[in-house]
Amino acid sequence: MTQANEQYFSAHPTTKDVRSTLDVTIRGRNYTVEVSNSVFSNSRLDLGTKVLLDRAPAPEGTNLLDIGCGWGPITLGLAADAPQDATVWGVDVNERAVELTTKNAQTAGLTHVSAGTSESLADAWKGVTFDTIWSNPPIRIGKEALHALLLEYLPRLTPETGRAYLVVQKHLGADPLIAWLNDQLGDQGLSATKYASAKGYRIIEVTRH
Repeated sequence: MTQANEQYFSAHPTTKDVRSTLDVTIRGRNYTVEVSNSVFSNSRLDLGTKVLLDRAPAPEGTNLLDIGCGWGPITLGLAADAPQDATVWGVDVNERAVELTTKNAQTAGLTHVSAGTSESLADAWKGVTFDTIWSNPPIRIGKEALHALLLEYLPRLTPETGRAYLVVQKHLGADPLIAWLNDQLGDQGLSATKYASAKGYRIIEVTRH
């Protein structure tokens, strides 16, 4: 498995864990974060992630989720803007990503972050619904795996008030994904629409109706 594929697919990457630091600006705040060569976007803040962070509305609620947290940029953005009583959950398949998100949140003084895999978090968030979800979903895992991932978490949006914001490149199928989400989730009271577009990306909003 290549290094790039391990970033998306491997819970326990076998590539050497080479760490470095980045200075990044997230929703107007400056951070120095630790990254790894085996975790997505290790040389800069990914453009799609930046588009989402720059344009998503302020998070609301007490349980906020970042799907595919990587080294934690979206989790940090959620946590910095979250209500004081909120818990911010970062979930990823890659154990190094989970470790980095935890460490970067601690370094930033964001104590209300809990990062893990779906398995390690299962007991902690049993019965929890998510008031806000932000995600730069891992499109490159393939359509079938991506669809399964979204169907795992989007139905857990809080009834009536839950909101999700997903950033997807236009040429990687953002508009067909909107249609698919409406087809798959409409009977669960969810609807997907285009919220914003910038720099070749769409932000998809998923809401309860």
